[in-house]
Amino acid sequence: MLYYLAEYINSVYDPPGFDVFRFLTFRWALAAITALIMCFIVAPIILRKLKEKQIGEALKEDGPKFHWSKAGTPTMGGIILWVSVIIPVLLWGDLKNIYIQIILFVTVALALVGFLDDYLKVIKKYQKGLVEKYKLLFQFITGLIVALVIYFAPAFEGINSITTIPFLKQLQFDFSYFYIPIIIFIIIGTSNAVNFTDGLDGLAIGTSGIVVFTLGIIAYVSGNVETAKYLNIIYLKGNGELVIYCGALCGAALGFLWYNSYPAQVFMGDTGSLALGGVIATLSILVKKEFLLPLLGGIFFIEILSVIIQRYYFKYTRLKTGEGKRIFKMAPLHHHYEMKGIPEPKIVIRFYIVAIILAIMTLSTFKVR
Repeated sequence: MLYYLAEYINSVYDPPGFDVFRFLTFRWALAAITALIMCFIVAPIILRKLKEKQIGEALKEDGPKFHWSKAGTPTMGGIILWVSVIIPVLLWGDLKNIYIQIILFVTVALALVGFLDDYLKVIKKYQKGLVEKYKLLFQFITGLIVALVIYFAPAFEGINSITTIPFLKQLQFDFSYFYIPIIIFIIIGTSNAVNFTDGLDGLAIGTSGIVVFTLGIIAYVSGNVETAKYLNIIYLKGNGELVIYCGALCGAALGFLWYNSYPAQVFMGDTGSLALGGVIATLSILVKKEFLLPLLGGIFFIEILSVIIQRYYFKYTRLKTGEGKRIFKMAPLHHHYEMKGIPEPKIVIRFYIVAIILAIMTLSTFKVR
């Protein structure tokens, strides 16, 4: 909204210095700072309400025993995160931009799914929260809407189902008729992968912030005709506006990490993690870097892969020998390292380091071609 006000003042009165609001980098900084301030304003209020209503994390008997002391910590902190993201985007973003409209839709849709799951678990005391098939159904519908919009909207004509291939120049891949199911799979898979990663204080939000910052850089160069031409990537008109969203999410992530770092004062819950994963998937789809997501989001995929391997290896060995065996001491992977005696903060920092290395490797693919 303030973006449009600044545009109006600039067009009517043309005051000196107001041209700066047209620059994405300036509005990115404003969005990030606004989100950070919003988080510091909103967090204490919501934390107080959560404590008053006794909305705390339930005891997870299937988790590590040294996590039992975390029972009762306020959860559903994803509300703090998304309020701190959405308001700055509304203030500084171009709401007529289709990229912004899509990413805001995914944010709200999956945050509501996560909120419903948390509400049923924490307030209604349903042990498993939202039934898994219904959660997948809502994620499926969200992914389907995103895929249909990109595939059929005139704004994406000519680029709707194509993507770039890492390390290869002058070559693009067309998903063609498989585009819609693949997009749905990416959104569902990444949403759940980030959800699995959210098991240690500050782990999911910190690694997500690193990934989103990198996607913001990619959005900026993809939406600039000169840099896109120089890097020999697909030019995506209007895509640069996603920088505003990425800036807001990075600022909100820093603010949320202030309260979520070890020892956590609040957990994001599914309200935060489900939407966070969906947002990361959608950003990678919108910047046409679907093939880079397993590298950039390597932490998330290793986490969910560890769960899949553990589960199926246990079933396989139980079927063959009558006794189920495990590869990891506990899944997801971060719990495996905890069970080996590594302190929680050290695991989180090491995962941050790996996430940064993966981000650098991802950006290097633009020149190593």
